[in-house]
Amino acid sequence: MTETATKPNTAQAAPVREFIKRNYRHFNAATIVDAAEAWETMLGKGDKMFFTMAGAMSTAELGISVAELIRKDKIHAICCTGANLEEDIFNLVAHDHYKRVPNYRDLTPDQERELCEGGWNRVTDTCIPEMEAMRRIESKLLPFWKRADAEGKRMFPYEFMYEIIRNGDLKEFYQIDPQDSWMIAASEKNLPIFTPGWEDSTLGNVYVSEKIKGHIKDLSGVKSGLEMMEALISWYRESTKDNGVGFFQIGGGIAGDFPICVVPLIQQDLKEDVKLWSYFCQISDSTTSYGSYSGAVPNEKITWGKLDKNTPRFVIESDATIVAPLIFSYILGN
Repeated sequence: MTETATKPNTAQAAPVREFIKRNYRHFNAATIVDAAEAWETMLGKGDKMFFTMAGAMSTAELGISVAELIRKDKIHAICCTGANLEEDIFNLVAHDHYKRVPNYRDLTPDQERELCEGGWNRVTDTCIPEMEAMRRIESKLLPFWKRADAEGKRMFPYEFMYEIIRNGDLKEFYQIDPQDSWMIAASEKNLPIFTPGWEDSTLGNVYVSEKIKGHIKDLSGVKSGLEMMEALISWYRESTKDNGVGFFQIGGGIAGDFPICVVPLIQQDLKEDVKLWSYFCQISDSTTSYGSYSGAVPNEKITWGKLDKNTPRFVIESDATIVAPLIFSYILGN
């Protein structure tokens, strides 16, 4: 294939990419370009990308670009909070019922209480409707939970979500283009999704309540975080047989710390030789502080046996809702 054939006419076909390369030359802006170019280089070598999401990125509708990354094989596995797992589906079926509160910083406690009593769960400037989102998905999941419980079948949280996507039960409720749902894209690619601490989510709470009400006999029907780690070990071993795996992290907390630990676990606890993560990038607005994982600089990860001294590593100190779509557009060649 000729060089002309492999390179698009970027001046016409990639305005976002060209704008970023021309204008983002220093500081956090320059790191955006560096991180995006290193991601491309990594994929060009045949490496895979592991993607993690903390915060409320699904409610921020990051799925618009993440779904396309998944479809274009730029992301190969995901670790996210239970909230991000479910909130992409909430948005899928209840988008038109969401309420935006631009003046959220000025709300009084009484106004917040009014939102609560009206069934509005606020995430910064966006209120998720209780009935159209949470309860609608709960009603679709409950039969699957009960059937699995009766049959003694055990599944990961994302596998239950894939069931209700694939059986078509949600289609009548779609309120966004399904192309903009990262969960639909992930189900089509059958991506593994790790959700440590799933009980810290609306649907995790619901699952426990159904056990207490007697509708589910055994809480072990949903596989635990320890089992997720075991599955992650298998995935990482297989994925690094011939190539490496990069790590792109939005935010911090358990969504990032849980999966990145798989490397020292394999090396130090299992006493096996395995590749370190081949790339690392984090978008975070957390300041570096004493003992903060979210604000820890990548160099600290070298001391834990997660990254090598030569691993390309980047920290972009900014708002992921602004920065991430720019990087994703760059990777997609937009």
